[in-house]
Amino acid sequence: MSEEKPPPWSLWFRELPYTAPILASPLRRAKPVEQVSGDGYPVLVFPGILSSDKSTSLLRRTLEATGFHAYPSNLGFLTGITTERFARAEDRLAEVTAREGRAPVLLGWSLGGLYARVLAQRHPEQVAMVVTLGTPFSGDRHANNAWRVYEAINDHSVDAPPLSDDPSVKPAMHTVAVWSRKDGVIAPECARGTPEERDAEVEVPFRHFALGSSRRAISTITAIVREQMEAAR
Repeated sequence: MSEEKPPPWSLWFRELPYTAPILASPLRRAKPVEQVSGDGYPVLVFPGILSSDKSTSLLRRTLEATGFHAYPSNLGFLTGITTERFARAEDRLAEVTAREGRAPVLLGWSLGGLYARVLAQRHPEQVAMVVTLGTPFSGDRHANNAWRVYEAINDHSVDAPPLSDDPSVKPAMHTVAVWSRKDGVIAPECARGTPEERDAEVEVPFRHFALGSSRRAISTITAIVREQMEAAR
């Protein structure tokens, strides 16, 4: 029996103020991250549940301002994972790889990290590195404060997703798990994973909803992407 438990509701309520920065993401001005250079490297970014590429707008534009080539997922409003939506993600990955002439980094926030890990499992030749942000890829699928919402808006349970792929299996390339003890949505153990499930884990001091919306978090994550690109070489 897994010992992982969802974060306490006291942490969940502390997430709520960060919904405003997420909604305002497309309107906020991006700034380059000092002493970091993306060197034109492509990054394909996947948003979390009940959101779209608008939620990752500031994150992507910060990556762009820092010298990366950042791409939206073009998956629309995500409510979960379906075979049809995942096929669109596969097409998008192939499109970005062909356009850039090289494999991109996959950067997934929460649910988006599940897309990133499974894409990397299925298409290792098209992925340079995987970075997940507060993604519940490991352990008990009920050790979070989002599974009831997920099941309410999808036609399957979290224990019986439409894809047979196991997101806990480490993809062939360098795989990084970014996690936080302050996460009010996902149990830290599930976002951190075990040594067999990822190559590196990086703890950050941010709320779940802040991971892709807080300027400080975005700067930290941009630096992590660059640092881990170097580590993967």
